[in-house]
Amino acid sequence: MGTEYMERKRYPILNTYVNAISMEETLREIEKIIQKRIPTQHVVINASKVNLMEKDSKLRMIVNKCPLINADGASIVWAAKKLGVPLRERVTGIDLFSQLVALSERKGYKIYLFGAKEEVVTKVKKIFEEKYPRLQIAGYRNGYFTKDDELEIVKNMSESGADIMFVAFSSPKKEYWVNQYIHQLNIPFVMGVGGSFDVVAGVTDRAPKWMQNHGLEWFYRFIQEPRRMWKRYIIGNIKFIHLTYKTKRNYTKISGGIK
Repeated sequence: MGTEYMERKRYPILNTYVNAISMEETLREIEKIIQKRIPTQHVVINASKVNLMEKDSKLRMIVNKCPLINADGASIVWAAKKLGVPLRERVTGIDLFSQLVALSERKGYKIYLFGAKEEVVTKVKKIFEEKYPRLQIAGYRNGYFTKDDELEIVKNMSESGADIMFVAFSSPKKEYWVNQYIHQLNIPFVMGVGGSFDVVAGVTDRAPKWMQNHGLEWFYRFIQEPRRMWKRYIIGNIKFIHLTYKTKRNYTKISGGIK
């Protein structure tokens, strides 16, 4: 698969784009990026991120120029059906993260873990070392630092020899940070993974498989922390549904049809 293939598989959806490819195809594309040493920022999209992009033009610009955009949320799959986008499956951020760590052990890729609290990222490192004995972890660092620290942090990362970096910040911080430093990091593939380190470390639980299969991960997250998450998931989902139907009504005028 080459650039032309990826362009054919990229479709406009709402205020962004999505690459309508499988997990297996995504992994093959990432391997090509690593082999070519092309600095690449990767993103996944869900209802929350689409809502953020509606009011944040900088985030929208950053996401939309990423060459590889996967559908993380069941909400995106739902919207794709409503808008006639041929999206076959979700490629969730946490599943892609897990697959890439396993792939890195098999292929000898070096990874860098960046973000979360010190005790969390340290635990993630230990868990991966035990599960994947041949995995090469080029470096790791917590996500707490000052602006004055950044250039030294980036310098250390660029000297690490990493092939893949996972950035465990929330949105839009991770998108802003990676966009700012992608060409200084000297790491071909840089992926934001949000709260995935917390899940791996056992700080938070992932929804049971049956809930994942039915697109109810958001509800599982909501019932864990209803006071903190009600605005994101209840109000946010209503906004997302409204945006989808609004886009559907104006789809021909907005997108000029599907590419």
